[in-house]
Amino acid sequence: MSELRFDNVSVRYGGRRRGTTAVDTVSLTVGDGEIVGLVGESGSGKSSLARAAVGLAPVTSGRIELDGRPAPRRSVQMVFQDPYSSLDPRMTVGASIGEVTPRAVTDRRAEIRRVLELVELDPGLARSFPGQLSGGQRQRVAVARVLAARPEVVIADEITSALDVSIQGTVLNLLRGLQRELGLSMLFISHNLAVVRYVASTVAVMYRGRIVEQGPADDVLRDPQHPYTRDLVAAIPGHRRHEPLDQGRTL
Repeated sequence: MSELRFDNVSVRYGGRRRGTTAVDTVSLTVGDGEIVGLVGESGSGKSSLARAAVGLAPVTSGRIELDGRPAPRRSVQMVFQDPYSSLDPRMTVGASIGEVTPRAVTDRRAEIRRVLELVELDPGLARSFPGQLSGGQRQRVAVARVLAARPEVVIADEITSALDVSIQGTVLNLLRGLQRELGLSMLFISHNLAVVRYVASTVAVMYRGRIVEQGPADDVLRDPQHPYTRDLVAAIPGHRRHEPLDQGRTL
């Protein structure tokens, strides 16, 4: 895995007069083997930043680089929020995963089996269609599909927000396990700071298109400096300011 760097990146939709700046000169680094959490409310610009990284939103100014070079689209892959729409309902799980497997992989069946096992799914589900799976299983398949593409950096955009609370914890535990096992470099995006703090070692807070605070997760949650960050911390159930951050707990 590698280092993904956003250097003064801006994303603007529309023309000069009636356009909207969704991301305003944002600088952020996802280090090698690190999970960085990006948190902010709906409309803060965090998803536009993610989409810019994979070529789905225009970079108006600034640079997005992978190890100091323009980030190749295949090297940065995104897991989308909605597992119901991120998979083609007409394709089996195996066909969907096989579609993105690099040509250099000679045994696609073995690769499909490998990535399904990585996300703790029965390889037999390769013959199933998305409509036959639960929401949690679909999201795991979406993660497996991204892993099959052999990316250098993974972007996870609100991937638990469409899931039942009872399923969210298992998906988050899966991500933590994959990070340890594969050394994943990941930008993990959520509106929920309680979710971000569970998986991320570094937290960046986005507000109205800008990063207003960032640093080690422990420091940001223990002593938030920006008023918006303080509001996010105050909204975490049971959290008290200056208490240590326990990343060993389960959700």
